[in-house]
Amino acid sequence: MSAEISVPISPEELPLPHERFLNREESWLQFNERVLELAEDPKLPLLERVRFLAIFASNLDEFFMVRVAGLKRRMATGLLLRAQSGLKPSDELERINGIANVLVQRHSALFHKTIVPELVAEGIEIVRWADLGRDERTVMRKLFRERIRPVLTPLAVDPAHPFPNISGLSLNLAVTVRNPVNGNTVFARVKVPPQLPRFVKVSKDRFVPLEDVIAAHLGQLFKGMEIVQNHVFRVTRNEDLDVDEDVTENLMQALERELRRRRFGSPVRIEVEDTITPEVLDLLVEELGVHDHEIYRVPGPLDLSGLHTIADLGPTHNRGELSYRPFVPAEVIHADDDIFAMLREKDILLHHPYDSFSTSVQRFIEHAAADPQVLAIKQTLYRTSGNSPIVDALIDAAEAGKQVVVVVEIKARFDEHANISWARKLEKAGCHVVYGVLGLKTHCKLALVVRQEQNGELRRYCHIGTGNYNPKTARMYEDFGLLTADPLVGEDVTDLFMHLTGYSNHSAYRRLLVAPHSLRHGLLARIDREIAHHKAGRAARIRMKTNSLVDEPVIDALYRASQAGVPIDLWVRGICTLRPGVPGLSETIRVRSLLGRFLEHSRIYEFGGGRRPEMWIGSADLMRRNLDRRVEALVKVTGAQHRSYIADLLDRAFSDGTDTWWLTSDGRWLRQNGGADLQQHLIGTRRWRTVDDGK
Repeated sequence: MSAEISVPISPEELPLPHERFLNREESWLQFNERVLELAEDPKLPLLERVRFLAIFASNLDEFFMVRVAGLKRRMATGLLLRAQSGLKPSDELERINGIANVLVQRHSALFHKTIVPELVAEGIEIVRWADLGRDERTVMRKLFRERIRPVLTPLAVDPAHPFPNISGLSLNLAVTVRNPVNGNTVFARVKVPPQLPRFVKVSKDRFVPLEDVIAAHLGQLFKGMEIVQNHVFRVTRNEDLDVDEDVTENLMQALERELRRRRFGSPVRIEVEDTITPEVLDLLVEELGVHDHEIYRVPGPLDLSGLHTIADLGPTHNRGELSYRPFVPAEVIHADDDIFAMLREKDILLHHPYDSFSTSVQRFIEHAAADPQVLAIKQTLYRTSGNSPIVDALIDAAEAGKQVVVVVEIKARFDEHANISWARKLEKAGCHVVYGVLGLKTHCKLALVVRQEQNGELRRYCHIGTGNYNPKTARMYEDFGLLTADPLVGEDVTDLFMHLTGYSNHSAYRRLLVAPHSLRHGLLARIDREIAHHKAGRAARIRMKTNSLVDEPVIDALYRASQAGVPIDLWVRGICTLRPGVPGLSETIRVRSLLGRFLEHSRIYEFGGGRRPEMWIGSADLMRRNLDRRVEALVKVTGAQHRSYIADLLDRAFSDGTDTWWLTSDGRWLRQNGGADLQQHLIGTRRWRTVDDGK
């Protein structure tokens, strides 16, 4: 793909260039490269750099399981005739693997050459078996005998035992054993149990990889045999689900079948230690059916996503100086507050994790469950956590006789097992559980409480958010939420739940934009309105904050707005296929990315450069799947103080004095050390007033 685009400056409606989009997969890898740059940053606390190493590894796993797997599937079915880069699909896959491999080697080198020595200097050691002393090995032998050996199942490969199924992301030992009686050599596989700690504690701050302990005791698994060699390997498989809802009578059962199949989807990557011998590697490649460009050779240990265990040593081992300083979110609603009286007076805008989730959203649901005047609670659940207090509150409400309706998205990627479990638990307690609209994922974040007031009036209280109802991730993800008793919002949310639980084509909303019916159209209409304002000499501006920007109609509309002269600022955490700063195409567009302690997750859409810009927050990213194949919702923010707070946040994010990454027209992300950490600023300035004092 050409890095330069020549665009003639001409009147409106000039044709847009063919190469106006950046490569999606490459942009995703560049996002993970920015995560790696945080791990490389010596200004960050050491254990947080360790955590970013783990996040990089987890992110790359998902990239292969979903994005690379999707490319291979479309190529195999003939749906992908030519990649976005213009290459043949097979060449594109090889190119993407090449880019990923460079990052993997950089990740591995950072771990071995920089992070491990720095950990040692702080008294924290990740060692291999050969580094253990005699007393330490004695302790490990006892641990192996009592806790590890009973859960191991060695599987030999011979005419009576076919090559075993290797589940995706499992860590395995490829073992070659020889029979000393007849000299026959046999290959065997030993799976490293995922239920046990990835790094085994030898002493307080000294750890050894679990596979090293197993490898040192292979003689106890293959008694009477000679251990010739052993090597660690790991397979990544296609883990995307394919459920045809149009021909499925029972979605739950079909999904459970797909989940069983997913563990053994087609391979998309194999990771091996760089010490592996050619004969063992050739056997694995042949049996698994992977290509040369899908082989990743790295120094052990493999699977550094397990480094979260090491990163957690800060708070658990009194090593706080090696981690971010503890942060206590602001308490928004006190236990003795009358939350419904508060909402009858004013809306409450929430900004997590700076505002406590447990004392706001969770407390809102818990109060509703306990309040005898509440008649009904309706809520969407996309991802939640184990032992969820939100789920417990909904169950309490149902058992108290309230009508409880829960829209559980059981197709939420990688949370399907958990969501099926929650759905059954809620159904058993008497909640009405539905799975949304046929053919669409329910991704909107909504809660509706119907309460009978003292005067007999029925009043609706709502929460509309940008993030999931998950107390655990709410401490790490940056998100907005609006608590409101606004009648128009209540009417809209009621209509939307009718659509989700019943049989309705309702698409006319007053304070909401809802996908797939009105959200894209609403955004495009507002972009066109800013073009008209600018042409008429009125103040015009567009600012957006999103996780991903890949939707072509929206990008083309932003290009048209830029060609008309509208200033546009885009804050994109991850994938961005828009090219900013191209003469004649996107000269007025700036794209920024911000990564840090918290995962930037909120979505904000602002239109207007005057005194009262229009602002929306909600669940939708700018991707085709969000706008066409999901139920998403944005809510209009009307409170003057709330809009001022969001505007100030955007001002700071786009300031040259803030630490961000800038996207160039040729697709490179350049880190800009402006000197100001936006997230740290927000931590230090709590607590702003969430209750708005004027509309």
